[in-house]
Amino acid sequence: MSFTASSVALAPLSIPSPPTSWQIPISIPIWNGMVINIHMYALCIVVGIIAATLLTEYRLRKRGVEPWAVIDILIWVVPLGIIGARAWHVATHPADFFPVDGQVHDGVTYDWLHVIAIWDGGGAIMGSVLFGALGVFLGCRISGIRFTTAVDAIAPGLLIAQALGRFGNYFNHEIFGTPTNLPWGLEIESTNAAFPAGLADGTLFQPTFLYEMLWNIVGAVLLIVIDRKLHLQWGRIFALYLVWYGLGRAWLEPMRLDPSEIYFGLRVNEWGAILLIVVGIVLFIVQSVRHPGAEPSAYRPGREWRRPSAEVDSELVYSDEDDAPLPAGAHRG
Repeated sequence: MSFTASSVALAPLSIPSPPTSWQIPISIPIWNGMVINIHMYALCIVVGIIAATLLTEYRLRKRGVEPWAVIDILIWVVPLGIIGARAWHVATHPADFFPVDGQVHDGVTYDWLHVIAIWDGGGAIMGSVLFGALGVFLGCRISGIRFTTAVDAIAPGLLIAQALGRFGNYFNHEIFGTPTNLPWGLEIESTNAAFPAGLADGTLFQPTFLYEMLWNIVGAVLLIVIDRKLHLQWGRIFALYLVWYGLGRAWLEPMRLDPSEIYFGLRVNEWGAILLIVVGIVLFIVQSVRHPGAEPSAYRPGREWRRPSAEVDSELVYSDEDDAPLPAGAHRG
């Protein structure tokens, strides 16, 4: 994608980018002049994880799950989500990590260590969603919570965490879009590696990170309202999350200027967004047909002993084969 200096007129109003010094707000000295730098982007991600955890904990308790069982899931979701985010980024930006014939990229010769160097930046939400879902599955197997209950509880908080992560992109001066003369155009320094050649210093850009932040926050509110009004279960709230987030990425991805692999005319994350939409629609339809009623319990059959004692129905037990309740002492023939 190329631009000329006359392609966009400068707007009188704009969104300034924060000073680059704000990218590392905290430096902690440890030993012999060595320091640990806490990046603003990392802080945004941590705050997002905390917010998502607290909201998910509240939503799980409303479904009858014991207090702080969310931790049993979180300890799997966070590391796998980080691994997935990095894996997706590496897989979709191979030239950045596997130079051809010893080719140097951005003045640096990379080795295999750079593939795992998440501290140098580079992660993708698509990968974190995929691997994070695996983390939820593993956590549910250990805790006894239904997978569908857990993902429905997580969905709104996940959007909030993603919104806060995009706020971190603002401090990193990244994830911006095409030039614009809109009054909310984003200021990006011409020395930025992603600044398009041929444009005048002071050209403004679409703040795509901000659009995605707002899209995710609105989506989180909508999911909570829909859940309260319609009481959707069996993974259907999570299905709506997939559709909502996929639609947002499909809309915003073509605006972005950061490099991406192109397949059949679309950026790789556009294909990922389309996949999320299709999976979400199929999941919603299938679960609506298979499970028109409510979940009998937030726990898997045979694991109701994990529920708070005051909420256990002593007159009902659940078989391992079916979700339907059986009278106490009865066996399925």
